[in-house]
Amino acid sequence: MTSRLPSLNGLRAFEAASRHMSFTLAASELNVTQTAISHQIRRLEEELGVRLFIRQNRSLSLTPEATEYLPGVRAAFNDLRLATDRLLRRDDDHVLTVSTLASLAAKWLLPRLSAFQEAHPGIDVRITTSTSLVDFQRDKVDAAIRYGRGQWAGLRADWLMADELFPVCSPSLLQGNKPLKSPEDLRDHVLLHTGNANSDDWRLWLTAAGLPTDVSKQPGITFDILFVTIQAAIDGIGVAMGRTSYVQDDITKGRLVVPFKIALPADAGFYLVSPQGRPDAAKLSAFRSWLGAAAHTAP
Repeated sequence: MTSRLPSLNGLRAFEAASRHMSFTLAASELNVTQTAISHQIRRLEEELGVRLFIRQNRSLSLTPEATEYLPGVRAAFNDLRLATDRLLRRDDDHVLTVSTLASLAAKWLLPRLSAFQEAHPGIDVRITTSTSLVDFQRDKVDAAIRYGRGQWAGLRADWLMADELFPVCSPSLLQGNKPLKSPEDLRDHVLLHTGNANSDDWRLWLTAAGLPTDVSKQPGITFDILFVTIQAAIDGIGVAMGRTSYVQDDITKGRLVVPFKIALPADAGFYLVSPQGRPDAAKLSAFRSWLGAAAHTAP
């Protein structure tokens, strides 16, 4: 006896509503009305002869039967997405799209990327920069370099490198009328700050150095991108709080110096992340291997 597949629209509505636990959010995702979602799920329940949702006043929950059914439905849709993605991107098999932070791209990744291109001339690398987390189901991105502790649901995370926090400045600031010789001398210099995720770096380092944190509140300059903050330090405008991955190359080439020996270990690091459970394309495998080695070598 041949089994009949239930309504595809009903299955899509069920999968989306189960993921959001909301008919309203499922309707928004699928670009239909909430009434349509409700109708599609009711029809699916009738086709299956099984109740899928327990509807309450302001909440939604799955029945035991739906909880058992959902993983198979979700896996089927994931297989469809992957198959469609492979079909539509067949001409892009040689294109590798990587997302990362703009500052990390400028100060660390780009100086090293030519080595990857020389080793893999058949792979066209495309770098996108964003402060937002990549949605691998929505965005056309193969992998991302992400900062954190390596624990992201549904993602494979390969460790790259850690950072330390420490002040950096132009060599010119070590001389002059107000030479920078000890942490206390920071009171005589302009402090360069970076907003958003790095806004607390100065306070953390000053605490480790045994200095009052109000030093970080003296008049200074704040930038929204760490790359620009580091460039201002190179130009001698003031003292910046550096992170190893962003300043190591400039230190090596003499554009920046580290005036003090106090460094603060960061509690996180950089990872290469990609969808978990998705077979690696050859281009991604090659990039992962190269990036892991590049994280421990100079450009």
